[in-house]
Amino acid sequence: MDTWNFISACLVPLWLHRFYVYSAVAFGISVWMVIQFTTSRTKRKISEQGEKSTGNPTAAAGIGNKLVNGYATLQAKEVSVAGVKIFYGSQTGTAKRFAKGLAEAVISLNLPVEVISMGDYDPDDRLLEETTSKNVCVFLVATYTDGQPTESAAWFCKWLEEAANDFRFGKSFLKGLRYAVFGLGNSVYVDHYNTVGRNTDRWLWMLGASRIMTRAEGDCNVAQSKHGSIEADFEAWKAKFLNRLQGLCRGEKQPCSGKCRKGKCKSSGKQNKESSDHEHGTSEYENTEAEELFETSSEEEAAAEEAGGTNSVVDVEDLGNIMSHMKKGKREHELKDGDFGTSLTQENSGKESEKREMITPALREALTKQGYKLIGSHSGVKLCRWTKSMLRGRGGCYKHTFYGIESHRCMEATPSLACANKCVFCWRHHTNPVGTEWRWKMDQPERILQEALENHQSMIKQFKGVSGVKADRFEEAMAAKHCALSLVGEPIMYPEINCFVKLLHQHSISSFLVTNAQFPDEIRNLEPVTQLYVSVDASTKESLKRIDRPLFKDFWQRFLDSLKALSEKQQRTVYRLTLVKAWNVDELKAYADLIALGKPDFIEVKGVTYCGESSASNLTMANVPWHEEVVHFVRELTNLIPDYEIACEHEHSNCILIAHKKFKINGEWFTWIDYDRFQELVREHERSGGSTTFTAADYAARTPHWALFGSRERGFDPLDIRYQRKNKARDISGC
Repeated sequence: MDTWNFISACLVPLWLHRFYVYSAVAFGISVWMVIQFTTSRTKRKISEQGEKSTGNPTAAAGIGNKLVNGYATLQAKEVSVAGVKIFYGSQTGTAKRFAKGLAEAVISLNLPVEVISMGDYDPDDRLLEETTSKNVCVFLVATYTDGQPTESAAWFCKWLEEAANDFRFGKSFLKGLRYAVFGLGNSVYVDHYNTVGRNTDRWLWMLGASRIMTRAEGDCNVAQSKHGSIEADFEAWKAKFLNRLQGLCRGEKQPCSGKCRKGKCKSSGKQNKESSDHEHGTSEYENTEAEELFETSSEEEAAAEEAGGTNSVVDVEDLGNIMSHMKKGKREHELKDGDFGTSLTQENSGKESEKREMITPALREALTKQGYKLIGSHSGVKLCRWTKSMLRGRGGCYKHTFYGIESHRCMEATPSLACANKCVFCWRHHTNPVGTEWRWKMDQPERILQEALENHQSMIKQFKGVSGVKADRFEEAMAAKHCALSLVGEPIMYPEINCFVKLLHQHSISSFLVTNAQFPDEIRNLEPVTQLYVSVDASTKESLKRIDRPLFKDFWQRFLDSLKALSEKQQRTVYRLTLVKAWNVDELKAYADLIALGKPDFIEVKGVTYCGESSASNLTMANVPWHEEVVHFVRELTNLIPDYEIACEHEHSNCILIAHKKFKINGEWFTWIDYDRFQELVREHERSGGSTTFTAADYAARTPHWALFGSRERGFDPLDIRYQRKNKARDISGC
């Protein structure tokens, strides 16, 4: 017993000792963990507060702390702002000076900055890159006394305007681009005050770009300047911009979603409340500083979005609705007078003095915004994108490959904006009027041609000094050599079409006239043209009605009679087939029958170009065939028409040319045109009063090897250099 008591007395203190030791260790670890956790939170909180209050460049660059094994390490976050690009359009040097001053201030924030003259920048090629660059783009633009941009900014602004009003770009084209605009103007010229700055801001917004702050305007008129001078106006705006830029760097707020209503931004939280107290419909200068620092959209833009989107295109019958949303109800009576639907079938007095103009003021404004240069009351001209492309040495359109047209010398025009069809694939989405006969006031052909040439030259002049434009081609482009009467509408409807064509030839301009095959009598009476096209968009009555949606009740008979009339022409004739997947690609036998009826010299087969969503059409990208599918269709078609073979190819336009074998001489194709010889032949024809005739074979020229089907170049002229976009946008093909 004494021995056991002795052992217990020795072991119990040892056990208790270990228990106390282990407890102490555990308690120490717990206390250490609590201290470390508390210290870490305190340090992080102090660090965050310090960064917010001091504007730490490290924080602005997106650097955060992370604990690893108890030690703080640096961890890179996603960069919110990669840099700043400052674009300026300056005439007297003020905007340029402001741009340099702003650049110096941005550099002090440890951000990369680039100062760019708009005259040296090609928005068609490079602006799309800014949607993914995480740069902030600043636009400093001045307004001339007549409301026009400076010479250096003219081309940039022109591109923005046409893109913003062209449905083919879409209202998400520049989504992801973040921008701010400062306009330079003089309020002495009240009608034009800061027009360019306001337009630049609006066009960028229409293309889907996001404002990082409200546009500001500097005034050269000291009496009206908000801060006493334009320099002071700019300095005040610059301070707000730099503050906003620092906020973006810290990730305080993402760019506006564009879903704002009257200055009420949906994505701003507390800032939403601040800006909701302001109505953006009032003057920009009446807005408070809080609103100026955050994204807003104008009342006009909100109304446009409510009406279906700023870039949605509507039928002419629906223009009244969109105009009322845009606060233009005062012009509804003009649109009523210009309702070109069923009203055209009603009788009128027939007196020229009582006939209405084809283009109403509201419709004129809509077409002008799309880039048309309107002439008189029913004609127009527009610069084709292939003209721009060939000016830069980047290749011409398929008509260059097939027929030797110099695209940079081609004028795209029409003497009649009206049309008798409402095709589902219409590039213009039916913003032009429609009708079945001529019942409008009529302009003389001499005036139409003169103004068409003047407007075309004016548009070409805008390329002077533009980066990449070849000097020799620019000089050649000033004198139009070809005219594509395929801009929009139905040119053959114009009562003086023969006189207009003769005037073209007198100016040594070739004529390429396109008709929708609804006016057979006009085709028969047409004087010789260089090349006459007929659009054969379908081969059966049912599919033609679905695709072309003609206004004539007897459209099918008119269509067949037009093809018969085409077979009687002696000069070059062409069928233009537009393939619409799931609509007309399975009608091979019926197409072969139509070819036998019209006996065209050539058949162009082109995959339809998708031009964006529209209330006027349910066409989608699923209806666009691949180039290989077009080739397959053409191979099968030529098996059914033994007198024809595949001659040429223009892969870039998704287009194939089938030619009659009579143009294949000694194994070589002669699809090109001897334009000088044609002019000689047509002059002889006119001098003889029409008794001296000539045929398509009389002015044929040999086709170069690179244009032939199966060539390595696939129809691309080796004299040019094909340009591949880094960020490929949707195709916006021209004629």
